Amino acid sequence: MRSLLLCLATVLSLTVWTCVAAAVPSACDALVGAQRKQADEILQSQHAYDCCDGTLAECLKRKPVCKLVRRLSDDVCRRVADGQSRADIERELARRATSMMPAGTTYPIDTRNAPVAGSADAKVTVVAYLCPRCPYCARLEPKLYQSVTSGKLAGKVKLLVRMFPVRNHPGSTEAGLALLAAAKLGKFWEFLRHLYQDFDHFDAAHLDDVAVAEGLERKKFSELSQDPALRQQLVDSKKEGVKNTVEATPTLFINGRKYVGDMSLNALQDVLEEEYDRVTGKQNE
Repeated sequence: MRSLLLCLATVLSLTVWTCVAAAVPSACDALVGAQRKQADEILQSQHAYDCCDGTLAECLKRKPVCKLVRRLSDDVCRRVADGQSRADIERELARRATSMMPAGTTYPIDTRNAPVAGSADAKVTVVAYLCPRCPYCARLEPKLYQSVTSGKLAGKVKLLVRMFPVRNHPGSTEAGLALLAAAKLGKFWEFLRHLYQDFDHFDAAHLDDVAVAEGLERKKFSELSQDPALRQQLVDSKKEGVKNTVEATPTLFINGRKYVGDMSLNALQDVLEEEYDRVTGKQNE
């Protein structure tokens, strides 16, 4: 009955949507009128970058419909429902394709000393170049951390961090050294969470107090923070980021490929699940 109603609605509205209920992404079901027409036009013109040749609308008619086509179509309809313009949506699809093409450029990243959150054997690795004094990092990292440790991405994705202090963020070098010291002492994530949660009250002179609040011994932490080897590690991390075309923070790399798309949590979770499906061979299930 639901399929019949969908077909009747399609005929009455004179749209070109396929009358196959199983192929219609859930986010598209709720669209009507001008929004449905806009989504239809985008799906008719945009192509999947993997798993299916043809436009998204054409790929939705084929059985089975691969997961990537469903994801992209659903993403289009969510963005239409949010009021985004066709130009903005098509631009975001292009950025996603640039980021997620399997044959895209991979960058060398030294992760030997990088703190890791999430399952160690997760199939997808996200490396985040973060500045400890970056307000955008402070908003994104806690959400991404929660997702990979106990949320939607748990068991699928692991998150690694490389320090990238930004010059025009006062205190970024001092905070970066403090974080590397905390990492040596096994408290990186706790220290980073403290800095981001208390972002507006940062004081480089009180980093030792943060360490103590997170259970570290003041003298040991202070000495380690001033270790020249740790400063060199911070410099090397920043140089690596520059070499890997990092220009701002946060910048993410998904299995070595630079991500240039939407940095909202919902969008990131979607592309990371896409990558998980790809590397585990589940994109056609």
